[in-house]
Amino acid sequence: MARPEDKTVLVVDDEPNVRDYLKMILADAGFRVVTAGDGEEALEKIRESPPDFISLDLIMPRKSGHRLLFELKRDRKLSRIPVLVVTAHAHDELGKKDLEEIMDSAVMSGPGTYLEKPVDPESYVRAISRAVGVEPGERKTPRTDLKEELEHSIQGASPDALREALKALRKAKTKGAQR
Repeated sequence: MARPEDKTVLVVDDEPNVRDYLKMILADAGFRVVTAGDGEEALEKIRESPPDFISLDLIMPRKSGHRLLFELKRDRKLSRIPVLVVTAHAHDELGKKDLEEIMDSAVMSGPGTYLEKPVDPESYVRAISRAVGVEPGERKTPRTDLKEELEHSIQGASPDALREALKALRKAKTKGAQR
């Protein structure tokens, strides 16, 4: 079985803090990670050096994840790269129609084709590990200063990203209180 360090994952997201968060999760799991801020940049990187897997945001400027996915599926070589759509817009006006079109057109199908933000790190790593045929490993280094990491992530975050993060923290707090 392949090891995570043998696999490269391209994380495509227009929100720098989300992109960094997803990159950190994957790097901690041992994957090599490359990032792109939109579909145009992602397509350049994919053509330059095709990754083993693509984590793809749906709603982005310049070229959306929806458009990028359809372009990849038209290219025989690139269409074989497994893709996981990671979106906060699966059920709203911004992304619901695009996601339904992706699913209805059989560009992607089945369980594990998309995850909703905020992403659970274990589910994210598990989905990608399964798709590329690796056993999810232990974190390489423990996260000891989460407060410092959180403060660093907050700097430069958009108001929408901060609202999403706050919503995830409240949800986690509620789950913890129920246990």
